[in-house]
Amino acid sequence: EQRFGVAHKEQIKEARHFVDVLTLTATPIPRTLHMSMAGIRDMSVLENPPKDRYPVSTYVLEYNPEVLKDAVLREAARGGQVYYLHNRVRTIEKTAAMIRAFSPELRVAAAHGKMSENELEDIMQQTLDGEIDVLVCTTIIETGLDIPNINTIIVEDADKMGLAQLYQLRGRVGRSNRLAYAYLTYRRDKVMSETAEKRLRAIRDFTEFGSGFKIALRDLELRGAGDVIGARQHGHMDAVGYDLYCKLLSEAVAQLKGEPFAQELQTVVSLPVSALIPKDYITGENYRVEIYKKIAAVESEQDWMEVYDEIGDRYGDVPQTVANLIDISLIRALASSLGIEEVKHNDRGALFTYAAGTRLDLEAISALIARNNGKVLFSPGVKPYILLRHTGKGLLANIKNLLQCYKQLK
Repeated sequence: EQRFGVAHKEQIKEARHFVDVLTLTATPIPRTLHMSMAGIRDMSVLENPPKDRYPVSTYVLEYNPEVLKDAVLREAARGGQVYYLHNRVRTIEKTAAMIRAFSPELRVAAAHGKMSENELEDIMQQTLDGEIDVLVCTTIIETGLDIPNINTIIVEDADKMGLAQLYQLRGRVGRSNRLAYAYLTYRRDKVMSETAEKRLRAIRDFTEFGSGFKIALRDLELRGAGDVIGARQHGHMDAVGYDLYCKLLSEAVAQLKGEPFAQELQTVVSLPVSALIPKDYITGENYRVEIYKKIAAVESEQDWMEVYDEIGDRYGDVPQTVANLIDISLIRALASSLGIEEVKHNDRGALFTYAAGTRLDLEAISALIARNNGKVLFSPGVKPYILLRHTGKGLLANIKNLLQCYKQLK
């Protein structure tokens, strides 16, 4: 699937009408994976590995000729072969000469896409026959090769490659009952981008069998889901935001399937408190966005505690403005679950206005009033509301406690 664009896939489908299409891939591209998770496509996952296979031992390290020399000679000593991926045709012969210098006994050859068909076929046949110890190559080996005797792969400039691509490359080794090794290297003293670091961390961490699906999920997270109606196979939906896009897409899929879907009530909270993450508390913009998303996902007291503890562990004592933000997120979730469309503050106190069509539990409301000793009033007018009389400090805490009490009574 990695080698086909959206237009190519549509052409394949149009070749014959009324035919089922099966896509087989180790790492679904973001668009395909997202369509499967959204219910637009069906998905099956093969989790059982072939018999007598071992996970590939994966190392992410700075480029070090001595370490790589040891890796090559160790593989050759046990009768195995090596892929050495150098993705620049212009200097590939120079790299092959460097590897020949490791040992006079090493049989080294180079292979790349600019060779003639016959020349490339001869080299690959020699590799398959075991006549070459180290194949210095470009990414032409990424898919379709199954040579069980090659059980070490060394990748130069791994930080320049995509996550799914690295996973495919690592899949070229470990195709027998021998333990295989993958060395993913990056240039010394190079300052990598945050995304490149996340890619290498993911490929290093996900080594167990069946991890292709997990890697595809991480790839979706890093690159975005692309366009369902359109040709982009990755990228975020800048116009509406990723979370809103997923919500709208889920609703559209449910509607086409004839399935009921609940319209989620979006409670508006307007309170006179400062609620934000200061830039001097979390300096990285990406990290601030990540924490904002985690806070926005708070739906229960347990979520509230976990987010509060995580922020404190990662960034130190939680400022009051951040604590307020977490409280407001929990208040919004509680109010939404109770059918309250707006929580605001005026000179009388905190006002909780019900959404149109909300079924009122008068017994719970009466019990709530009784428990709060005259601090709570209820108006059953055209737009029913509850008023919490409040002056002074502790506004958020009192609102939160009232909503939690109300939810328990229901």
